[in-house]
Amino acid sequence: MSRTTPARPLDVAALFPRLAPLARTATRLHPHPGSPSPHDSSVGGPLLWPADEPWPHCDGPHVWDRVNPALSPEDVRQQRHIRDVVASRPSGIPERERYTPEERAVDQRIAAGRPWPDGPVPLLPVAQLYVRDVPLLRPPGTVTADLLQVLWCPFDHPAHPRTALYWRSAAEVTDVLAAPPEPSAIQFPGYLPRPCLLAPEQVTEYPNLLELDEEDQQELGEWQSWQSAGPAVDSSYRVAPEEFYMDQVSHAPGWKAGGWTRWGLTDPVDRVCEVCASTMDPLLTIASAEWDPSSESWIPEEDRARSVQTAADPQPWNPTMLDLARGYDLQLHVCPVSPDHPHLELVQ
Repeated sequence: MSRTTPARPLDVAALFPRLAPLARTATRLHPHPGSPSPHDSSVGGPLLWPADEPWPHCDGPHVWDRVNPALSPEDVRQQRHIRDVVASRPSGIPERERYTPEERAVDQRIAAGRPWPDGPVPLLPVAQLYVRDVPLLRPPGTVTADLLQVLWCPFDHPAHPRTALYWRSAAEVTDVLAAPPEPSAIQFPGYLPRPCLLAPEQVTEYPNLLELDEEDQQELGEWQSWQSAGPAVDSSYRVAPEEFYMDQVSHAPGWKAGGWTRWGLTDPVDRVCEVCASTMDPLLTIASAEWDPSSESWIPEEDRARSVQTAADPQPWNPTMLDLARGYDLQLHVCPVSPDHPHLELVQ
């Protein structure tokens, strides 16, 4: 199924011509729960991983926070399944009675936790993107590849999972690893993505307000600057029209490839390669949510009917079930010169 972002209320570059050269194309990935195969672009799905290539591990450290019980990936899957089944039962039954004795026993066993891992931890698949689905996705430098694979260690290092990137040519993988290893435990359930298929869609983005120069910021912050757009500009933004720019026309929420960096947790910081000092490019945004109250105008047309919270779907804005840094995004940036140069992880 395709996903269609509603048209923006106005052409912001026509209203503010100085923004026109700053337009960038981003690919919204629109993850939705499904059963991807290694030959699909996906979030949390199986990877097209060569059977003769060692599976990557993280050597740590993995330090227990002495608060959260460690759960295995299968524990998390079982827990999610039980909650889905319970939510599907008649709402007139008290919640404590919706569980069968067997389900409650499994839930209690899971809540007890697993031993904290000792030694290297196998990485978890996070995303797999084929260039055929994300045409603007290209490896750094002169590497020839048509597939990007993103994995992570499901433990904080120190405040979010540590990621690993692999570029490869899909045609060279003739024998696919059937059963990759999984970690014996993960730090948080929100570090295990629910398998999702993707519906890539290209959109136009503009920089965060804080990345614009002072003159542009001032112009966007003056209500009279927007008046020629007429009713396309919501009058509730009269006091702070720059928020209209941020919410409605600058950059898309959710999972995306490319585009502009999102800011909010901090002011913009320089993103330069530690090896060659090149300015790094936004590669992938791993999101905790596809939308929030300030970005509901970006909800795809096809998802509007199911965008309201229900017992069966308590978080329609979070199809991947990820929760990073209490609801923020993990944005990966890469050096344009070489894939061998370390990538940058940025939480915003």
